Amino acid sequence: MKNTTIAEKSFDEWAEMAREDPASFEQMRLAAIDQYIESVPEDHRQRLRRLQWRIDQERRLARTPMNACLRISRMMWDNLLGRGGLRERFLELGGVLRGAQAPGTATAGAEVLTFERRAR
Repeated sequence: MKNTTIAEKSFDEWAEMAREDPASFEQMRLAAIDQYIESVPEDHRQRLRRLQWRIDQERRLARTPMNACLRISRMMWDNLLGRGGLRERFLELGGVLRGAQAPGTATAGAEVLTFERRAR
């Protein structure tokens, strides 16, 4: 295998390394992640490290690589569509831009039903 830097490796080279030398692959994977985290502005690094820790824990808890993929995918979708997720933030921002609500207020509404108590 040719000796290239992390950024120069193709998908096929990464896959070959994972098959032939898993220990080197893992070392390079961790180096690539650290290299990327160090390349972002300092005020984003701690959040990215926490996110990577969560991803690593999902991988560790998974019984198979496919299960790890599914767990990480679920985590991603929860952050996109779940409570407090990106979709909710966009809806909130849209409401603020239309002047419909103040920043930080809830976007979801519900009709409150009253239930009368029956006499015993």
